[in-house]
Amino acid sequence: MSEKPSTNDIRVAASSWESLFRAQVAVMRRIQRGKEFHELALREYDVLFTLSSCPSGWLRLNELNDHVLLSQSSLSRLVERLETRGLVERTTAPEDGRGVLLRLTPEGSELQKRIGRGHVQTIAEVMLPALTREEMKQLEVLTDKLRAGVVANS
Repeated sequence: MSEKPSTNDIRVAASSWESLFRAQVAVMRRIQRGKEFHELALREYDVLFTLSSCPSGWLRLNELNDHVLLSQSSLSRLVERLETRGLVERTTAPEDGRGVLLRLTPEGSELQKRIGRGHVQTIAEVMLPALTREEMKQLEVLTDKLRAGVVANS
């Protein structure tokens, strides 16, 4: 944005952000109450899901950090807990010796799939009564556009 935004534009930006934020909080609270997250915390599931989506099966710890809303130290502790539970394994990156690579164990993969099935059902229970299919598609387009804009301007 090259010209200075108007006061009205700033108000609209703040109002739309507040609406997005409040909706996200309400949805996340509802999802966290789901029975699937009694066995595994939502943040733990987020790590397992991100690892399950990695085409090579392995993901660097610093790359994982780019996908989750945790500080590096909090993520490291969470990964240690998941490793202790036998859900993830780690190894040293062979090409540099300092990097840490992570992947799901078979137990972690099975748990992610099992919880994921319930998770998508809960998402449907939240989204389908509130939005039409077209609105959900529009929401996805808008949030993808917002995220891309943030990344491009970071």
